Amino acid sequence: MREVDSRGKRCPAPILDCAAAIAAIAQGESITLLSDDPATLPDLLAWARMTNNSAKQTSEATFLVTKK
Repeated sequence: MREVDSRGKRCPAPILDCAAAIAAIAQGESITLLSDDPATLPDLLAWARMTNNSAKQTSEATFLVTKK
């Protein structure tokens, strides 16, 4: 599983990093996004809804994103 480290970056950088990583993987695969920006969770969930992908928070600064 690919890990994308966006810690220390502020919105919209973590979402852009995630989008680039998702574009490079196959359908059904996942990435782990690391981000300490408090806006990441609501932004990531909105992005996942709009792009028909799946995203969930697994710890305070870790998110699992799956390409559908």
